[in-house]
Amino acid sequence: MNKKADFSIEASAKTNLSLRVLGRRADGFHAIETRMCRLSLSDTLDFRYLAAGEGAKMTCDDAALPTGEENLVIKAVRAMENYCHQGFDVAIDLQKRIPYGAGLGGGSSDGAAVLKGLNHLFDLRLSPEKLAEIAASIGSDVAFFCHDATAVCSGRGEIVEPVEFEWKLPLVVIKPPFQIPASFAYQKWADSIENPGVSYIPQICPWGEMFNDLERPIYEKFLGLARLKMWLLDQGEVHAALLSGSGSCLFAILTRNDSGERLSCRVRETFGQSYQTEVCHTLP
Repeated sequence: MNKKADFSIEASAKTNLSLRVLGRRADGFHAIETRMCRLSLSDTLDFRYLAAGEGAKMTCDDAALPTGEENLVIKAVRAMENYCHQGFDVAIDLQKRIPYGAGLGGGSSDGAAVLKGLNHLFDLRLSPEKLAEIAASIGSDVAFFCHDATAVCSGRGEIVEPVEFEWKLPLVVIKPPFQIPASFAYQKWADSIENPGVSYIPQICPWGEMFNDLERPIYEKFLGLARLKMWLLDQGEVHAALLSGSGSCLFAILTRNDSGERLSCRVRETFGQSYQTEVCHTLP
């Protein structure tokens, strides 16, 4: 039986309402400008104090997910230890709900949740801005999740400017039966070409233009995802559809709050039961 948590925190997924790639930087990263918002889909992290000297330990309910130093949960602990010049004796149990390798920022969100959790548990009194500064050292998207807001992110993603966003948009996230490393889309971006018959133009919406420059390299390689996007745009319940970040998930913003399950069933009927769907909404 799991011991009672001393503190629990939700780590929300994200999606990119827009993503522009501006070019490759001297440090090898790509400069981007993206508008990201949080989703109601989330992981849960439970924290428990451990006896002095035990260090930090991590467990996860998904056996396929590594729980060692390569995981952003542990990387976040190490980054906080380096900043504070102290160790943290804490057990972290991750209940994984956000698909990984999917462009939803699950690992980055978990890392930010660890920074927030340690800040609370050990009364470190670090501001969101300071947490974001620490977060930037462990991953490009981690800093975004230190701010509980929709934001325009630039640089390699670590420069975060929170913006007002009052929309609670209903959507369906569709996860195909494979993952795509974020590095793939960026490596192929410069030389990729558009597929005939696939729409890449910005979708004009009341909450702003929706587009993703990484659709070009992803759809060139993964033709099934291009087909899925165009199919989604033909569905009556769908206002807009887009690749989430670097993929492999796509998301469809709905015209009605009550049509998510209906569209989810149709996705699986058309593309197969191996396609996972999540009905959720953006967080204002």
